[in-house]
Amino acid sequence: MDNISRSEKTRNAVLQAALSIIARDGPGRLTLDAIARESGISKGGLMHQFRTKEAVLKALLERQIAHFENFSGKYMAEHGSTQPQPHLAAQIATMREALPGPDSVAFALLGAMGQEPGLLSITREIDAKKLKTIKAEAADPDLATLRWVAARGLVVTAVLGICPIPEDERERLFDRLMDDRQWSGLGEKKPNPAP
Repeated sequence: MDNISRSEKTRNAVLQAALSIIARDGPGRLTLDAIARESGISKGGLMHQFRTKEAVLKALLERQIAHFENFSGKYMAEHGSTQPQPHLAAQIATMREALPGPDSVAFALLGAMGQEPGLLSITREIDAKKLKTIKAEAADPDLATLRWVAARGLVVTAVLGICPIPEDERERLFDRLMDDRQWSGLGEKKPNPAP
């Protein structure tokens, strides 16, 4: 195995270990020593790749963002032409995909929030651009924003473990958020009733 392959393998093992620690033990337990133990990589080998815990969190966040950008792009390519609001649909589908799982972006965000809140500026900028695009394609930008925020709320409450909605109901709600037919006509102004 060449040095580049070995380096990439080490990097991936470190990031996977960091995700596992955050998911299992919480972001407060994420340390370079814990990552070294979890990954089976020496602390020196770990520090060759990442000098600080913040560097691990940043790389983890960037990897997760890239994963979900790829998912969103594939969704747009496959379903975008059939959707009246393709960017909104892609973002809701991506958030659904981000629900807590072993490789969830939610755990990376939770870790970043808890340990290095400044890293979240990366996601804020990306989200601001996406929301601008969603609003631009919508007949009713406020309704599109509400649907986007509702999907985010389902994910965030699930990640924090405070979602009172069972998984099957959450899936049904995501189906409804995705279905533009459920929302058509809601943004239209209704005539004032006659006095």
